[in-house]
Amino acid sequence: HLATSLPLPSETDHVRPRIDLIVFMIDIKSKYSLKNVERSLAYVDASFFLGKVCFLVTGVGRVNACSIDTNAIHKLGKTYCSPVIFCELELEGIRVATAQRLLRILQICAGHVRGVSSLSFVSLMRSSSDD
Repeated sequence: HLATSLPLPSETDHVRPRIDLIVFMIDIKSKYSLKNVERSLAYVDASFFLGKVCFLVTGVGRVNACSIDTNAIHKLGKTYCSPVIFCELELEGIRVATAQRLLRILQICAGHVRGVSSLSFVSLMRSSSDD
């Protein structure tokens, strides 16, 4: 299911499936995109930041068209203890690899990978420089 921002409409609460993973998409070419994500973060329950949120940054192939400083995005990931994935969706190979990566993250978050929890997965994703 896709939403352009949070909060989700409350009138659909009774038919909404369980949420296993929230992927915030940020278009690096649009400052509005980052602002929208920052506003939406206030509506996410704090427990989701224990391995069930990630940031997907698109448009990274065009460095000259960037409107958002990547340091701001890295800071966002660090602040919310959530992985940041950079990709270029216009390139098919990278698009497929990114989709496979997100699917694997979703499988872990939904509890379909034995021996790996979403919390342990996030700790594995952290770089040694974060410690």
